[in-house]
Amino acid sequence: MNEVIKITDVSKIYNPEAIPVKAVDGVTLTVEAGEFTALVGPSGSGKTTLLNLIGGLDHPTSGTVEIAGTNITTMRENALIDFRLRHIGFVFQAYNLVPVLSAQENVELVMLLQGKSAKERSDRAKELLASVGLPDKLDKRPSELSGGQQQRVAVARALASKPGFILADEPTANLDSVSTSNLLDIMTRLNKENNMTFIFSTHDQRVIDKARRVIKLVDGKIESDSRQ
Repeated sequence: MNEVIKITDVSKIYNPEAIPVKAVDGVTLTVEAGEFTALVGPSGSGKTTLLNLIGGLDHPTSGTVEIAGTNITTMRENALIDFRLRHIGFVFQAYNLVPVLSAQENVELVMLLQGKSAKERSDRAKELLASVGLPDKLDKRPSELSGGQQQRVAVARALASKPGFILADEPTANLDSVSTSNLLDIMTRLNKENNMTFIFSTHDQRVIDKARRVIKLVDGKIESDSRQ
C-alpha cells in the first residue's frame, strides 16, 4: 500500500499570546491508500482541527503534514490552494453547495477551476451524479433537494477532481437514518471499488461501525488507534 498522508509531531495552539488552547497535541500518524478511517472523540478532542490540518485548511503551530510526499506546511497560500484543488476532496457537515447552481454545475465547479473542458466537465459530472444515485437530479438546485441528496451531490463534487483522498467532517450529522445509510453505502462502495481513501471526523456510531480504522482523540492526543 502507498502512504498517502504522513503527520509528524503536529500541534495546533490557538490564542498562544493570551490563554493558549492546544487543540492538537503532538500527533504523529500515517494513512495508507484505500483506508476507511474515522477520527472519533468527545467535542473539543481535536477531530475537526486535525482534519483541517490534514486538508491544509489550517496551519499547524509545529510539526509537518505531508501529502503524497509533499510537505504542505511550508507552502505559500496560493500554492496550497492549488494543491488542495488537485489532490484533496472535501465533504462538509453543512454540504456547502452553491445555492444558485444546479447539482451538475456544483459538481462541475471544481473541474472548471482546474481548467477542464466543458465536455469533460459535463461528462464527468453526469457520471459522478449517477454513481451516487442522482442521475435524474442534474438540473435541480440545492433548495430542491433533500439533505441526503445534497450530501450525495457534495460527495460527487469531492470526487470530481480525482483527488488522492476524501476528508469528511461530520458528513452524516444533519441526515436522517435512511439518508445516512444510503450515504455510507455509497462511500463504502467507492472505497472498495475505487480504492478511494476516506477520513471522517465523526460522533456517529453508524460511521464508526463502517470504518476499518478508528483513531480516538482525547484532549488533542491520540488515545487509541485500532483496526476492525
